[in-house]
Amino acid sequence: MEKCALVTGSSSGLGLEITKSLIESGYTVFGGSRSGTEFEHENFYDVELDITSEESVEEFFETVREYTTKLDLIVNNAGICEMSPLSETTLEQFESHLATNTIGPFLLFKHIESFLIKNETHIISILSTAAQYGYPNVSAYNASKFGQLGLIESLKKEWVEHKIRFTNLLPGAIDTPLWDKMGSKFSRSKMLGISDFMSVFQFVVNAPSTIQFPELTFLHREGFLE
Repeated sequence: MEKCALVTGSSSGLGLEITKSLIESGYTVFGGSRSGTEFEHENFYDVELDITSEESVEEFFETVREYTTKLDLIVNNAGICEMSPLSETTLEQFESHLATNTIGPFLLFKHIESFLIKNETHIISILSTAAQYGYPNVSAYNASKFGQLGLIESLKKEWVEHKIRFTNLLPGAIDTPLWDKMGSKFSRSKMLGISDFMSVFQFVVNAPSTIQFPELTFLHREGFLE
């Protein structure tokens, strides 16, 4: 039977790699992003989504419902990260992080409950070690990821009757094009590669449904970036 997955932030980076991997595994994937992607496949539906707008989220799910009413896998991936000392972080930047990284998942979950399959749906959230570990110069990102983790932990208890699985992935820094824009001095050689991340993601997705991974923290062998 065909399996359906939803991936937010599917246009580039991890989201795009996740999308391609799931399609290779036989999923039909509904990808949501603001910019869209050039990637094309008969089992990929590229749907416009601004995760910060409830109207956009509602329209996104209306489109998805035209094709399916059930989702086997939900990958909560969309997010942003910018670096600056707290004194140089503007209110607009702080609110932007909260809107995308915390309010965005809230809106996603608020409108997704009817798509859940009892005893089957798996929700994987791509968080970060920054959801539990404080880093300097990313206060907005830290706060938004801590908030997202709290949201999910509450939702686990609220949705206990659905008997679905939640997995929170908390990777350390990953070497993606995002760092090109951040002007960071961190050594890229001490970051996880995208292939490193994908090996963990695929392991979780392909594990028997009788196994649950509530939370997985994984880092480059060099440890935390400081």
